Amino acid sequence: MNKKIAVVGSINADLVTRCSRFPIPGETLIGEDFSVFPGGKGANQAVACAKMGADVFMIGCIGNDANGRFLLDNFLEQSVDIKNVEVLSDISSGVAPIFIAENDNMIVVVPGANAKVSPQVVEKASEVLLHSNVVLLQLEIPMETVRFTAELCFKNRITVILNPAPAQKLTSELIDYCTYITPNEIEITQIFNDNFENVLKRFPNKIIMTAGADGVYYHDGKELIHIEASKVEVVDTTGAGDTFNGALAVGLADGMILSDAIKFASKAAACSIKKLGAQTAMPTREEIQ
Repeated sequence: MNKKIAVVGSINADLVTRCSRFPIPGETLIGEDFSVFPGGKGANQAVACAKMGADVFMIGCIGNDANGRFLLDNFLEQSVDIKNVEVLSDISSGVAPIFIAENDNMIVVVPGANAKVSPQVVEKASEVLLHSNVVLLQLEIPMETVRFTAELCFKNRITVILNPAPAQKLTSELIDYCTYITPNEIEITQIFNDNFENVLKRFPNKIIMTAGADGVYYHDGKELIHIEASKVEVVDTTGAGDTFNGALAVGLADGMILSDAIKFASKAAACSIKKLGAQTAMPTREEIQ
């Protein structure tokens, strides 16, 4: 598969601490274990695409620090092109300290270098964008950069998938610039302030709503389409949404019609929840069935 996918988005180090319970303010608690994982919605989606065989180009920013070097090494291991990942010396790489206890978690996301992914960074990488089959976007970088990228792709007739997470209001112009928008069932209500059936009907073949174990919904211009999720044993749902978006990009870049690309993406997401972790659980093309 010689299809090119560009991802403009966030690159984080997930700093995961497991403890017996959450500490109370002012308390020092001894943790059980600590791990560092590559993360960030942009990076996760780039790795998902690469594991499924696409040529993937990451556009983003990291800090000149140990986490940044770890994240770059991970991209190289996953065969993601990093020529357009800028290394900044005056800011840290994005991190997400995650505390896991009592069958729950607490997360603090520090954007760091992700906040520096400006339209100028994207403009420098415009040649890569203009030679891509599909461009993937999320909302963990500045909104002006998301809009700039989507508009550039729209004017050059390049397919854009916007995964609108974390949820923010979207302008009508940004919606117009995006070929597909992929909220989950919570995000669609937060973004559009309406029930999902009305939203999908208003934006046929554009808004694709993921609903976890309930599958995927979209409107084809005639009726509401429901694609059921594959029935699998759930081990860990972390990264399932990013797997879905990566697989959707791969399917579309490969020339699948929308309904087939959504089915392919749904199967990929189901594969990813059978293993622990986000990027580590993302399936190869051969594993999707």
